[in-house]
Amino acid sequence: MTNDRFLVCENEDWEGMNADQRDWLIFKTLRSMDARLHRLDIWNKCFSFAGGFVGGVVAVLGMKFLG
Repeated sequence: MTNDRFLVCENEDWEGMNADQRDWLIFKTLRSMDARLHRLDIWNKCFSFAGGFVGGVVAVLGMKFLG
């Protein structure tokens, strides 16, 4: 029904679940989404820093050689 990356739940599966199973499935899905967003946030910060650093170096070298 679920795997490590995405929720896979068919209508038939959902309809066959009781309220506790549905709540647990929703909870696990939200926790998984939170973990993925946290990892994306870390990568976003890393790439933003790296992009700013590279852009700064290019700007300084451009001013030195072209300015």
